[in-house]
Amino acid sequence: MEKTLAEKKIAARKALGIDQEDKLILSLDGGGIRGIMTLQLLKKVEEIAGIPCYQLFDMVAGTSTGGIIAGLIASSKSAAEIEELYIKLVTKVFKKKSWRANRTLNPPMYDKVNYRKALLEVVGNTTLQKACNNSDIDLLITSKDVAAGEETFFTCFQHNGQFSGTYKDVLLRAVMEATMSAPTYFTPLERFVDGGTTTYNNPALSAVMEAVYYGPKGKYDLNKLTLFSFGTGTTIEFIKPENTVDPKGIDAFFWLDFVMRESSQDASDMQNNLIRSGLIPDLDFRRFQLSLDEKTMEKLPNKKIEHIDHVEANWLRDLTDEELKGIDLDDVSKFSLMKTIGEAMVDYIMTDGHAFKVDLCDSKKRDLLVTAFGDVDRIKAQMSDPNWVNGFES
Repeated sequence: MEKTLAEKKIAARKALGIDQEDKLILSLDGGGIRGIMTLQLLKKVEEIAGIPCYQLFDMVAGTSTGGIIAGLIASSKSAAEIEELYIKLVTKVFKKKSWRANRTLNPPMYDKVNYRKALLEVVGNTTLQKACNNSDIDLLITSKDVAAGEETFFTCFQHNGQFSGTYKDVLLRAVMEATMSAPTYFTPLERFVDGGTTTYNNPALSAVMEAVYYGPKGKYDLNKLTLFSFGTGTTIEFIKPENTVDPKGIDAFFWLDFVMRESSQDASDMQNNLIRSGLIPDLDFRRFQLSLDEKTMEKLPNKKIEHIDHVEANWLRDLTDEELKGIDLDDVSKFSLMKTIGEAMVDYIMTDGHAFKVDLCDSKKRDLLVTAFGDVDRIKAQMSDPNWVNGFES
């Protein structure tokens, strides 16, 4: 006898170790083409659950590439269906505006003509409310309003037959364009640029805040929440101390790029640390993220990778830090590599016995697959020495 959807949801939660009384929120980071990695994790979650994400989760939140995936989930697409559409959308979005286009000297780098056309084909002129009504899921997609100088959360909530959200009646495709309009990569959608320029490239905290405090009263309880948070892989910028004064390349470009990238990562880490600190004691938080470096690749099951120009490695564990650092948000040539890394991450999660049932962190609440380096003894010695401070280049 065929199970009802309610029975399937109960079984899905049991398979994933989720409290049956909890509301379940899915949060998806930004990250350009690296979103293909997130989709490998979501496909495995759906395989374990036995139902698609739009039936499993009560709410989905996304920024930039995560906002695209979130919009497609709200459009009642499974992770496998989204992967097919995602490849179509992403390969079309990075169409160079002209031969002279350049992020630094002649921005923006790409136009959005093909992407806008593809979005229209996929989601049509559906509004947030219509999509959420059809899929029975709440939605949050972030963007930055440069005219107002503030984050904008495009939301749609439903409760007891009523819909709420300031922008619930706007076009879903307009929101999916606004959230990915990254400065220097694309022209803003009038006043809106990529949500990744805000502190919510990782929208986990904003999802909880909107659901519990600004969403419909009585639907989301802070003490009865499970939050799945998926990263897109991060490139940690490790600069040798001796190279900070005189970095490679033009100093202004180096530091602007560094600050833009690292400030987003710092904001993400701050949210993860806050949630893991216990300040929200009953929140079941499950974060899945890795860093793109040799040390992390050594932890993953070794997988063969497709040939990629300028990459000599044939296996994941042969990749160098320099090759991994080169996986930029718009590097479509690395698409297959990020997919393979995502598949290896899935294998790691399953082999380690986690099966998405717990937060992917160690006893100190640090991500198991994110590399971090420190040099406490050296710092203490140098910063305690007046001669070192006085003699350092000013």
